[in-house]
Amino acid sequence: MTTRFERRQTILRLLQEQPGIKVSQLAELLDVSPGTIRNDLNALEEQHRLRRVHGGAVLESMVLDGAAHAALPVPSAEVANVAAKQRIARWAAETVEEGDAILMDASTTVQQMIPYLRQFRRLTIVTTGLATAMLLAQHPSHTVILIGGQVAPGGQAIVGQMGLDILQNLHIRTAYISGVAFSPELGLMEHNVEEARLKRAILDGVRQIVALVDSSKLDRVGAAPVLDGERLTRLYTDSDISNDCLAALRRARVNLIVCGEDTVRSHLAHDQDGDRKVVIGFANQSEQLPFAVDVRRGLERAAKALQNVDLVVADNALSAERALHIADQLIRRQVDVAIEYQIDFKTGSMIMDKFKRAGVPVIAVDIPMVGATFFGVDNYRAGHMAGTALGEWLQQEWDGEFDLLVVLEESRAGSLPEARIQGQLDGLQEVIGELCEEKKLSLESGNTSSVSEAQLVKVLEARPDVRRVAVICFNDDAAIGALQAARRLNREEHVVIVGQGADRRVRQELRRPGSRIIGSTAYRPERYGEKLLELALKVLNGESVPPAVYIDHVFITPQNVDHYYGAEND
Repeated sequence: MTTRFERRQTILRLLQEQPGIKVSQLAELLDVSPGTIRNDLNALEEQHRLRRVHGGAVLESMVLDGAAHAALPVPSAEVANVAAKQRIARWAAETVEEGDAILMDASTTVQQMIPYLRQFRRLTIVTTGLATAMLLAQHPSHTVILIGGQVAPGGQAIVGQMGLDILQNLHIRTAYISGVAFSPELGLMEHNVEEARLKRAILDGVRQIVALVDSSKLDRVGAAPVLDGERLTRLYTDSDISNDCLAALRRARVNLIVCGEDTVRSHLAHDQDGDRKVVIGFANQSEQLPFAVDVRRGLERAAKALQNVDLVVADNALSAERALHIADQLIRRQVDVAIEYQIDFKTGSMIMDKFKRAGVPVIAVDIPMVGATFFGVDNYRAGHMAGTALGEWLQQEWDGEFDLLVVLEESRAGSLPEARIQGQLDGLQEVIGELCEEKKLSLESGNTSSVSEAQLVKVLEARPDVRRVAVICFNDDAAIGALQAARRLNREEHVVIVGQGADRRVRQELRRPGSRIIGSTAYRPERYGEKLLELALKVLNGESVPPAVYIDHVFITPQNVDHYYGAEND
């Protein structure tokens, strides 16, 4: 049986992948009573891991591995505009890369990045902030270096330049900084000369400098200048920025990222004054799913390369209700074309009606929407590749036999992704023959690894004598969840799994000797962006486009993963 600790860790993982979840859903997934779930939620709330809401729970937005951010000795005057700072920090953290060496100053704005660094491993982080270092040190996979010197009044930061020698032996890729003021004419400024001098010293030689400045500090003047705006790689601010200030920053050719409550928009310095810019809205499926994140990053790279595109990004968060709200937001932003990546096919008609009435053409990613141009997966063919590979493995390793076939599906996604599952079943049958329906079990994956893990744990616990379990999956989140379930129960050798997507986690798993995920059909989400923008511009120019445009597929295995995804591209 699942232990209390394991159950509570599963609850936390579920909440990381979903905006919120109800007691009844948790009880069903974890196969315990609602009273047990309420006790778990109460205990986790006492540990500051989550917050109870009516009927369920949500994650605390600023909890770091059990330590509440609010427990830090931060002066209340310094946490003004915290909601805006959190939005800014979330998107600034997207510029961090796995294994990076970065610098973070002592500001409370930069400090808000810390929760969003949990997704990374092996970061080297240099900081002048005592509280920042304390929080970062709770992540054992990170190397945290605190620059030595005199402790500033209030005990939150180091001042003076006594410890700067350590930077001579470090290569810092990106510095994340803030200040008390920023103006197009004078750049970033600080309270006093010593603080500004320290920042100038630590930024010397850093190639990329990212400033996080909430709108209340824009177009203001501080006591001491830190650096000119032209030295900034990017400046992140919030959507309360005034139109006049926005125009002034664009005239100053500052790379500006404006972070709203639901959308984020780039204003790049290479845009020529007076040019008519194309505004493209992208509503992403979920910023918690690696595949969807790769799609969004590819779009951002493609938009930057085109130089005449403003990209407005939003997060549908796997929620039909939120997707409808985001559609309204994009219409208010007056986007020229909308790229919709949302999970619930039933909501597609309502979203399309909103855009149609606003005169906005739509491209639907992976989940079809009637009236939209489709782009993405050739679902049947992609599934067939995985099913055939699974059949060949079963023939070789288990003499073509299995005790149970688990199908981790996603009914919300509709008929086209359903073809992905059918393709796997047909490919499997073509190799090993007709499937016995009594041996097949279909389960909802929830489109997340945690739901898939919980579902398969229940199955494996209920059938301890089953020794040959084949698993086909809606996506790689389901594949990872299935693998985690088998590992949790020490039954890895009893399962064989094929995925869909070949995302970063699965590629890493395929490189592990003896992995029970034997392969995954690649959709190459990192290539979506270029093709999506090319398609969007054709639609806007009135060019003829086919009703459906498919990405090319290849089945990724331990034998070919490095051929298609070398270390420099992975």
